[in-house]
Amino acid sequence: MATCNSEKINKVNFETELQIGKEGLRKKILQKGNSWKTPLPGDEIQVHYRVKLQDGEFIYSSYDRGKPFMFKLGQGEVIKGWDEGIATMKKSERAIFTIPPNLAYGETGSPPLIPPNSTLVFEIELISWNSVRDITGDGGILKKIIKEGEGWATPRDVDEVLVKYVASSADGKTLSKSVDGVEFSLLEGYVYPAMKKSVKTMRKGEIAELTVKPAYYFDGVGLQPNSNLTIHLELLSWKSVVDITGDNKVLKKLIKAGEGYDHPNEGSLARVIYIKKLEDGTVLESKGSDEEPFEYVCLEGQLNESLDRAIMTMRKGEEAIVTINSDSVLYEIKLVDFNKEKPFWKMDTKEKLEACEKIKNEGNVLFRDGKFQCASRKYEKECLEIHPIRSLVQ
Repeated sequence: MATCNSEKINKVNFETELQIGKEGLRKKILQKGNSWKTPLPGDEIQVHYRVKLQDGEFIYSSYDRGKPFMFKLGQGEVIKGWDEGIATMKKSERAIFTIPPNLAYGETGSPPLIPPNSTLVFEIELISWNSVRDITGDGGILKKIIKEGEGWATPRDVDEVLVKYVASSADGKTLSKSVDGVEFSLLEGYVYPAMKKSVKTMRKGEIAELTVKPAYYFDGVGLQPNSNLTIHLELLSWKSVVDITGDNKVLKKLIKAGEGYDHPNEGSLARVIYIKKLEDGTVLESKGSDEEPFEYVCLEGQLNESLDRAIMTMRKGEEAIVTINSDSVLYEIKLVDFNKEKPFWKMDTKEKLEACEKIKNEGNVLFRDGKFQCASRKYEKECLEIHPIRSLVQ
């Protein structure tokens, strides 16, 4: 680490002095940082610094001690001028802060080195910081990032995550762990509520250390009263789950991504392979194969409507598990292929009339078969499409 001699602070050709806030804090940059990021409240900061009284001699230097000073930003662990000034710095930046008494030690000072009502001049080098986030907003779960994750995506409320973790008491005793990885649904959680809350803020590959207060860990078995729990948590991966109905009753878990962006709609001819099972794995039904997929028309009552609507969110080649909680069943399903109807706006007048007549006849068949809801949808579609066309041609 480069050090500074006692004269350097007076010899640098400073950039324009910056005013920070409205209480008299001033800043001059000596060396620009090497990133665009700045620390946030709660982050664990490492700095080197030197301090002197205004127009006085240097009275302390962490460089002389040979060890950076560490503190949590924005937690009142340092003078207010530091909390406000260092929040503006970037990694490896060096700057001089002139801090008035009201943002330093005020009327009392800090005897014997700092007299009352002293303006202080700090030369500060921001070495690095560990990001710490208050997950719950009340200090109940603090997350310190040990290793940054990949990309930008984080798990959603219904996803299934794969994690490694080690949970320890304040005295370092291991309470539970999963070094090979454990998978769980974020709808249900796993062992510690803090893991469920925290993992939703993490990116793939991220490693974090959680400091958890008693209100956010299970029943406290193995812990001293009022002691904190520490969880070393790594997010290995997750499986995306889609809430089809918006009430967590029909969930689609992605097993293999499909091709492109298109998916079936009402009236599409879909070719699928599926196995219907109970939650204990008992097979109730199996339809289709790679050689001969099961064909059906979407939303014409040929399949369970919940399953049908889940298939309509899939892309060609996609594989998924659809869980229907109301029936306590799941479907392992693959959408092999599908053909969509020609969009109405692409048809000429003759094609539109023929399409509407076809829709009406299909509705009549469904009505005769007692599939009244499906028939109703057909009639509504026919009314929306055929009546404007007939008025144009009559």
